[in-house]
Amino acid sequence: MQLEVIGVGGAGGRIADAIAAADARGAEDGATPSFVGTAYAFDTDGEAVTALESIPVARRHRYGETIENGLEGNLQEGFATGEEYADELSRQLDAGQPSIADAFLVCVGLGGATGGGTVPALVSNFQRLYDAPVYVLATLPARSELEESADDRLEPRAGGGNATPDREDVRQVRPFAEENAVRTLDRLDGLADAVLCFDNDAWVRDSERLHDVRDRLNADLATRVQAFFAAVADDAGGTPQAESVVDASDVRRILGSETAVATIGYGSQQVETGGGSRFGLGIFASREHVDTGEAVRAVETVIGKALRGRLTLDCEPQAAERALLLVGGPPAWLNRQAIADGRSRLESETGSAAILTGDAPRPEGESVFAVVVLAGVGSTPRLEALREGTRPLENRRGRERDS
Repeated sequence: MQLEVIGVGGAGGRIADAIAAADARGAEDGATPSFVGTAYAFDTDGEAVTALESIPVARRHRYGETIENGLEGNLQEGFATGEEYADELSRQLDAGQPSIADAFLVCVGLGGATGGGTVPALVSNFQRLYDAPVYVLATLPARSELEESADDRLEPRAGGGNATPDREDVRQVRPFAEENAVRTLDRLDGLADAVLCFDNDAWVRDSERLHDVRDRLNADLATRVQAFFAAVADDAGGTPQAESVVDASDVRRILGSETAVATIGYGSQQVETGGGSRFGLGIFASREHVDTGEAVRAVETVIGKALRGRLTLDCEPQAAERALLLVGGPPAWLNRQAIADGRSRLESETGSAAILTGDAPRPEGESVFAVVVLAGVGSTPRLEALREGTRPLENRRGRERDS
């Protein structure tokens, strides 16, 4: 499966850059098929675009040159900017091969005004121009961002030294981050085919600041995105075919086309491969003998981690309307009965019959992994909390009186 990956705004650009880096490493190692057709980064901040490392310079584009100091969280201005520049940004994709892409993956941080404001208009354009589905990979803001962004934005003055804002100033830096997230999600409703969510707040530890760990979080997210989409990538190089093939149309069936919210679970475990071939042939790995009990335990373990470990957006499995299970690794470790049992477990825990299962042989791989995608999860506790926090105070008080 080949994606056009587009990062919009500062956070979206960094996420797209992390995905491009993961894709390049996997292809170089020969362990994971490439799934990124072309990666792009669009931002009104020229310095942020320049700081990216894995997306080629020719695929980075600054827009809105008249915007000098950012949008300061003004999402309404962001929406206007998106409408103004959507055509210009869409034309940037002509340098790639968007017409043959299986899907578009638009990456955005929902707390800001640049990405959140631009993405709805851009997604609308992609839907008009291309036949492939448009998925949005969206991060929800961490609540701690409201108290850390002021320090991040302090630049050294000409005379040296930084000014330190008082506590009240710090709290006012991103007062609308959560409201912006809700408004952007509402604007995307009916435009994006699906929204894959990553909740920064759940992934930042209590003692951490998002700014300090965002590279780690982006790498974690990229790992899950890679495991998911590369598992349905076109097979190349003569590797063994999967017994249960999942293709782009299957992904489309699970994610849907009605802006359903989806979350990704992932689990992996290193295994003994007996020194497989490192020449891309997969000869030795495909002939390797593995104890059946060990293979079953490995598959069961990674499926359990994917289903009951940390999801990109926390929810109970039974909240999902549809689900997808992908299990990959060295072919000899992909025990078919264990994968079938994993499907049964997924059906039991979700209560849904709309389940697809596939395997992804990795002759050059050194680990067994599982990906669980839960789609149509509806209003999760985190999304409900975001919406609750953006309601007018009098409405919240009314709900409290009624309860």
